[in-house]
Amino acid sequence: MGKDRDERVARPGRPRTELAAEAEPPVVARLVVEIRSDGSRIVARGAMEDVPAGQRVAMEAEGATPLAFAAALARAIFQAPSVARAAARALLPGKRGPKK
Repeated sequence: MGKDRDERVARPGRPRTELAAEAEPPVVARLVVEIRSDGSRIVARGAMEDVPAGQRVAMEAEGATPLAFAAALARAIFQAPSVARAAARALLPGKRGPKK
């Protein structure tokens, strides 16, 4: 990480106002995922939210190997209703909203 990035990372005891000072674009989607593993399986549970529309979708994925888990997680994201798919697309690099 470069020095600029290190300066923006919140550290215990430092005021969070330093992070708020940087101008950022508005939030269009949120993806929150909790991933758990006991060594024999991987389970993810989470939610996606389309912020402008105010709609949320729950998701869950499970796999015995990291590759199976990644495939299940991708399926869970892209088989979600269209609102969640739009939110997921907004999170992908190079995507900046619906086509015009």
